[in-house]
Amino acid sequence: MTAIKHALQRDIFTPNDERLLSIVNVCKAGKKKKNCFLCATVTTERPVQVKVVKVKKSDKGDFYKRQIAWALRDLAVVDAKDAIKENPEFDLHFEKIYKWVASSTAEKNAFISCIWKLNQRYLRKKIDFVNVSSQLLEESVPSGENQSVTGGDEEAVDEYQELNAREEQDIEIMMEGCEYAISNAEAFAEKLSRELQVLDGANIQSIMASEKQVNILMKLLDEALKEVDQIELKLSSYEEMLQSVKEQMDQISESNHLIHLSNTNNVKLLSEIEFLVNHMDLAKGHIKALQEGDLASSRGIEACTNAADALLQCMNVALRPGHDMLLAVKQQQQRFSDLREHFARRLASHLNNVFVQQGHDQSSTLAQHSVELTLPNHHPFHRDLLRYAKLMEWLKSTDYGKYEGLTKNYMDYLSRLYEREIKDFFEVAKIKMTGTTKESKKFGLHGSSGKLTGSTSSLNKLSVQSSGNRRSQSSSLLDMGNMSASDLDVADRTKFDKIFEQVLSELEPLCLAEQDFISKFFKLQQHQSISGTMTEAEDLDGGTLSRQHNSGTPLPVSSERDMIRQMMIKIFRCIEPELNNLIALGDKIDSFNSLYMLVKMSHHVWTAQNVDPASFLSTTLGNVLVTVKRNFDKCISNQIRQMEEVKISKKSKVGILPFVAEFEEFAGLAESIFKNAERRGDLDKAYTKLIRGVFVNVEKVANESQKTPRDVVMMENFHHIFATLSRLKISCLEAEKKEAKQKYTDHLQSYVIYSLGQPLEKLNHFFEGVEARVAQGIREEEVSYQLAFNKQELRKVIKEYPGKEVKKGLDNLYKKVDKHLCEEENLLQVVWHSMQDEFIRQYKHFEGLIARCYPGSGITMEFTIQDILDYCSSIAQSH
Repeated sequence: MTAIKHALQRDIFTPNDERLLSIVNVCKAGKKKKNCFLCATVTTERPVQVKVVKVKKSDKGDFYKRQIAWALRDLAVVDAKDAIKENPEFDLHFEKIYKWVASSTAEKNAFISCIWKLNQRYLRKKIDFVNVSSQLLEESVPSGENQSVTGGDEEAVDEYQELNAREEQDIEIMMEGCEYAISNAEAFAEKLSRELQVLDGANIQSIMASEKQVNILMKLLDEALKEVDQIELKLSSYEEMLQSVKEQMDQISESNHLIHLSNTNNVKLLSEIEFLVNHMDLAKGHIKALQEGDLASSRGIEACTNAADALLQCMNVALRPGHDMLLAVKQQQQRFSDLREHFARRLASHLNNVFVQQGHDQSSTLAQHSVELTLPNHHPFHRDLLRYAKLMEWLKSTDYGKYEGLTKNYMDYLSRLYEREIKDFFEVAKIKMTGTTKESKKFGLHGSSGKLTGSTSSLNKLSVQSSGNRRSQSSSLLDMGNMSASDLDVADRTKFDKIFEQVLSELEPLCLAEQDFISKFFKLQQHQSISGTMTEAEDLDGGTLSRQHNSGTPLPVSSERDMIRQMMIKIFRCIEPELNNLIALGDKIDSFNSLYMLVKMSHHVWTAQNVDPASFLSTTLGNVLVTVKRNFDKCISNQIRQMEEVKISKKSKVGILPFVAEFEEFAGLAESIFKNAERRGDLDKAYTKLIRGVFVNVEKVANESQKTPRDVVMMENFHHIFATLSRLKISCLEAEKKEAKQKYTDHLQSYVIYSLGQPLEKLNHFFEGVEARVAQGIREEEVSYQLAFNKQELRKVIKEYPGKEVKKGLDNLYKKVDKHLCEEENLLQVVWHSMQDEFIRQYKHFEGLIARCYPGSGITMEFTIQDILDYCSSIAQSH
């Protein structure tokens, strides 16, 4: 280790003017064993710098290189890991913690001891030593001498001190001058002693020779001191004179400062006064307009608006700190407050009078609209009131209490006005729907309220009177008090449709115009809200408009939208009940009117929702649409119930069932009404319910029929249903159309086979026996040798069916079929042609058996296929 230490001193530290004090061989903890050396060094020049240097052996050779150096003052903690047991590991805490493992515990202890000594001498004990044996630190302190560590000899610390270059040079010169210095040290030392004595003597003589010169120098110094005293006296006199001048200049400076301060204060005061005058001075013209301005004329309204804006600016000016403590400012603010209160009362009183006058003026125009189905136009009234919109905005921001009072008064006056107009409007609509006032009384209409109070019996009486031409098949439906759609005139339905559309077309612009006016006049946001549903926050008839208005502060945007809806609900509170009454009347006149109302109402709801899904109009029409949809569903349910309650006559043939004809009429009417409608899905659902009801009840009636065969009832009615669906081309009923066709075909075939039976009964029994023998294993050509089925027996059976008998049997069959079938569906020829084909099929079957089982016998039927065709044609023409 000593050789390495000297090598490091020579190669690395001596060129940098450093001395190596301690060394330890270490490697990093937990990693590969790459050894290096930690060296404790000090510089040879002052101020002394103490460092810890990491030295590593080069990868390319056997020399060492300096890798990294830390200043000892940056070392915070030395952690020896264990103060009791021997442990080669230790940590040095610089800017981060470096963990080392020494090659031996002795080297670690020696290195830590050196660090402790350097800390004591140069750093004044700034480093913390953790887990270091106290005995190790005590051994480092010199015992038996009261010497300071900081002032002691360096040999206790420095084990080795190398001569510097100058010292080496001086020694070499001295030794060159005395060649025997090496061989005779005593002679060399004696020579050096003699030279030292010579030098001491020369120094003493030099000192004694310079005494005279010292005396001369002292005399000159005394003279210089006298001159200095004279200069000090002059300077003192000058200082006294300058002191008075300084006092005068201080007074002038202070006076100038006060003048400057006074000017600055004056400028600031003038600025404050100008600010207050410019921002808190209201022109006399504005004051006069606020106190006496004409609120009825356009010029007066404009002047009042400008004056109110100016007053608001004066009241809202941002005062600087301390302004509110000035008496003039307080008085001006009180004057502004009084002006605001006075003008707000005057404005609110004037607008209340305008609202009342509008109610009286509008009432006078109701008479001219009583005959026509139109609503009065409120545009002139809105136009006049919109002149006050800016004043309403001013009132909203300055006195919310009066603003809220005006909104309530406006709702009270306008709700009564609109209620009269809308009820009269709906009264006219109901009269036009029913025809005359007398007829309207039959529906239970009386007074201006337009409420329906009639009984079901009066409705049924009107139904009988207005039906006129009813089918005989639907007579049973009248007994149940329900009206059939087929009994009503198409013109009446068209008239109802136009009246209902006119009602909705009049209400829609009325509501939209009023909502737009409320938004503009009362300065409320009316854009659609996220909620999309209308909820009433409070009781609209007597409560406040919202839960937070009492504070006198304006509402946020979402609450303003709610306020618009609440105002519209109160103003037009009669629209929804009146519409429901009108819908009930239309439903009583004709339940099929619900189809017209569903289409019209759906279209208007769709239009309103595209504009604003959360508006009053959209929500109200949506609520009414629910009622219309409920009536439509009720109409469908009533038709299904009528199907289930149909009773057929036991004495007459069934024919086309009434509800089948009703479905045809309903489908035709619905397709014409719902063409390009938004609610097509509702109709498709209704179709599905109705057609299933028709299918089920046709089969039910067919099973209960006594006069008409079941196959005939099924065949005729499903043929009618198939023809109806084919004509109307209803896409959602394609599967039902195919099913109807299949049922018609199946029951036609069943009826033909059942009615035709076995026209050649004995011949049929004969050949059934032949087929039985063949099935038992007898060859077909050997059947004729069987006693019961020989040729003579076959000829005997054939003779019993001459052409005349066959024609007579077919004629009786035609008459029977004619009695079963109805004339409306005109299926007689279709059925007769099917029977003809079936008879020919049986004929060909018999001929085939004769040819196979009796070959070469020459036996044939006494009539041919052409005879059958002629018989059928002749019978059909004769009837």
